[in-house]
Amino acid sequence: MIMIKLTGRLVCKSSEEADIVRQYLPEHKELTKEETGCVSFEVTETADPMIWKVEELFTNQATFVAHQKRTKASVWGRETSMIAREYEISEIE
Repeated sequence: MIMIKLTGRLVCKSSEEADIVRQYLPEHKELTKEETGCVSFEVTETADPMIWKVEELFTNQATFVAHQKRTKASVWGRETSMIAREYEISEIE
């Protein structure tokens, strides 16, 4: 079985953007962890208060795509759309 792994960072340009992440992240994490196919989902603040480390693992491409669609349509997706994302997506067995 091939799983989909996403690793990377959220990079804020201002303290206002960082505050938005802090405000909306708890609900986003909760909703994502409840999704079918979510094996793991971690978004953690780094030593730099403007950067969050992102690690996601989904059971397959279909569940990852469903997550991406839900995320884009969510409050999190709308409120954080201006925040830079630096992601790498890979397949793992």
